[in-house]
Amino acid sequence: MPQLPDDLDAVAVRTWCSLALEALGRERAEIDAINVYPIADGDTGTNLYLTVESAAAAVEAVFAAHETGATAPATADAVRAMAHGALIGARGNSGTILAQLLRGMAGVLADGGDAAHLRLALTRASAAARQAVAHPVEGTVLTVATAAAEAAQGDERELRAVVSAAYEGARAALAKTPEQLAVLGRAGVVDAGGRGLVAVLGALVEAVTGQAPVRGPRTGSGKAATPVDGGSVVGLPVGGVPVDGLAAVEGPLDCPEDLDGGGPAFEVIYLLEARDEQVDRLRARLDALGDSLVVVGGDGLWHVHVHVDDAGAAVEAGVEAGRPYRIRITHFATESGHDVRVQAEPAQRAVVVVVPGDGLAGLCTEAGATTVIARPGEPPASGELVDAIRRAHAREVVLLPNDAALRHTAAAAAEQARTEGVRVALVPTRAAVQGIAALAVHEPDRGFDEDVVAMTAAAGATRYAELAVAERQSWTMAGICQAGDILGLIDGDVAVIGADVPATARTVLDRMLAAGGELVTLVLGEDVPDAMADALEEHVREGYLAVDTVVYRGGHQRAPLLIGVE
Repeated sequence: MPQLPDDLDAVAVRTWCSLALEALGRERAEIDAINVYPIADGDTGTNLYLTVESAAAAVEAVFAAHETGATAPATADAVRAMAHGALIGARGNSGTILAQLLRGMAGVLADGGDAAHLRLALTRASAAARQAVAHPVEGTVLTVATAAAEAAQGDERELRAVVSAAYEGARAALAKTPEQLAVLGRAGVVDAGGRGLVAVLGALVEAVTGQAPVRGPRTGSGKAATPVDGGSVVGLPVGGVPVDGLAAVEGPLDCPEDLDGGGPAFEVIYLLEARDEQVDRLRARLDALGDSLVVVGGDGLWHVHVHVDDAGAAVEAGVEAGRPYRIRITHFATESGHDVRVQAEPAQRAVVVVVPGDGLAGLCTEAGATTVIARPGEPPASGELVDAIRRAHAREVVLLPNDAALRHTAAAAAEQARTEGVRVALVPTRAAVQGIAALAVHEPDRGFDEDVVAMTAAAGATRYAELAVAERQSWTMAGICQAGDILGLIDGDVAVIGADVPATARTVLDRMLAAGGELVTLVLGEDVPDAMADALEEHVREGYLAVDTVVYRGGHQRAPLLIGVE
């Protein structure tokens, strides 16, 4: 049995994220089923899962980047990564609030993970979440978070006792939510977001104590939430047959008409780069436009969520405040209250491609592909790829992840899309230039299998390289590099260490073309001058007469230069 932590260190944070993702995966359908507030759109469990998935992926990236192997990363690095991952991957009202809760905790846990710090972290998290919501409502996840923080404030000194007390306090508060919020009482359910938070806190208990806690709300008198076949929910006396802390019965949810429709038509979500004073003005403007307003974040990066009738005005408000991106607009169907998109008949085939910058996104969009932008330090989660597959609205989809690190994420997205009836083929492209090569030979009019084979062959015939700036001294396949050196990576391995970008790029090109080639693709970062592209074109033209060169602007991307040789 692994040693249990005396405080919440980086390994415990990693375990917490993993267990929370597993717990939400198990309970996602049940939480979706009881989602009646603020919009009965049946996606709270899914949104919480995708938010934690992004947080867990960010923590895993910290561990992957930790090079010593002898010790774990610092706790501060792990909790900050968790909070940042949740922020950039937050989905829906519930996911946005959870991201703020995790951010509030991280601000304290970065200084220490003992019982005293955890008690303070829970208090700060609850306060931060309430401040982020324009109009807090009791009987929601905010109430559950407050109860968890208050329950943890006893005289207990051990971390295990604090996390257990917080969990029990959250369960008790969750069971009372139908008494506090009329819409929950009429439907006979507990708050969906609150139940998700209980699952996350239960994972924390397991990470610290090594034992899984009792699941579901702690019930006293009154009614318990009761999911039916992962879908409908009714209210039953607590004496019903317990199933994982809930009572299961058969029968449809008799949901009052006022749970459906009557609210704003659109949900608008985006990340925003802006200063604090700009965000203050943005909050006031969005509050006047709609409801369910939640703005979380800080230090220049914010996650904005609001329900409005004028989606364009909500986005324009973000443009005036700073730079919005990852904009998602969802239309709520007034007939059912569920998230729907009214679209034409599906296309036969589409391509979904992950790109590292705005420039390539425009290029791929012109070629007819649906794009997902992987910004520096912000790899897309599987939920974003699934969304892109849905946006493509086709019976057949070819998915190009363009990053070896996204292989498992892309595979999970493809599997999810297949369960929704979409035929998906995953071409294991490892770099953007391989994706460009695959997209260039895509022909939607030929057979699906034939098209996938041709795209896979084109990608496999493309060697790839990129230039990067060394962040610190380290050992590489090409020798020891110093901070600030220019690294030339060929097919993922460091092959060249240089002093400047132009010279390193020439050396990389020479090594790649020594094995032959017919076409060189150069993708320039936003800060690379056109003159360098001209010089590299001339270098290829003079040294390799039969080789053509094409140049693209990649925009804001991690690497100053991407190179492909076909």
